[in-house]
Formats: sequence, C-alpha cells, structure tokens
Amino acid sequence: MERISVLGLDIGLRRVGVAGCDGLGLLATELTTIIRSSFKDDVEAFRKIVMEREAYRLIVGMPYTINGEIGFQAKQVIKYAKRLSKALELPLEFMDERLTSMEAEEQLRESKKFSQYNKGLIDKRAAAIILQQWLDLRSDKVLKSKES
Repeated sequence: MERISVLGLDIGLRRVGVAGCDGLGLLATELTTIIRSSFKDDVEAFRKIVMEREAYRLIVGMPYTINGEIGFQAKQVIKYAKRLSKALELPLEFMDERLTSMEAEEQLRESKKFSQYNKGLIDKRAAAIILQQWLDLRSDKVLKSKES
C-alpha cells in the first residue's frame, strides 16, 4: 500500500498552521504553527518539517469569499503558496477553506482548549481540517475507482 505523507497548510499573514497525516492517509493531525518572518526563514522552517515527515505534497487552504470568488486574501495565499511550493520543490493543491477557522474554534471550544488569544492553535487546527477534507476526497475517489 502506498505511504501517504502530505502537509496541510492554513496560510495567514502572520502565521501558517501546519498539519500532517498518518502514513495510510486516513487521519490529519495538527503539527505546529510557523510564525512568518522573512520568506527565507519560512522556507527553512518548512524544509525541516518536509524532511522530517518525508512530505511530497502541499495542500493549502484557499480562502475563497463567501460567494466563491478569489478575493484579495486568496490572491495573497496563492502567491505565497506558489513561492513556497517552488522553493521546496513540492507539488501544490488548493482546498476550499471557507469557514475552517470557525470550525476549528468550535472544535477547540468543545474540547475545552479554546483561547481567543492562542491564534496559533486555531491555525494548526484549521490546517488539520483542510488536510482532512483533502484526505477524505482522495479516499472517496480511490473507493469509487475500485468500484468501477
């Protein structure tokens, strides 16, 4: 069976939430939050995670507007994600991330881990939600192809 090692990213202006998955590609988990500084420093922080986890793909949350359009924030995410993908020499895929931060906050509230002051925790939980959505879609596609 193919080993799955991808990273989910929730890219913000100040921080990037990072999630990884188990080797079977079933479960996404929170890894860390990278505080953005210079792009060079960001790349080095990501490079360490990529090497440690032997990641071969980046899954990035796309902050479409509520209407499904690409607004200013989405354009910034695309620009940063493409630069990061090129620097790390990893393919890139985008996933709709609308409302994932709200979902992350709700999950953290339910688990009694929520703090409005710990934005990094919200970011890495949102990254895990984004990655889990990708894993679930991938799993559905694999099942459907086996059924045909």
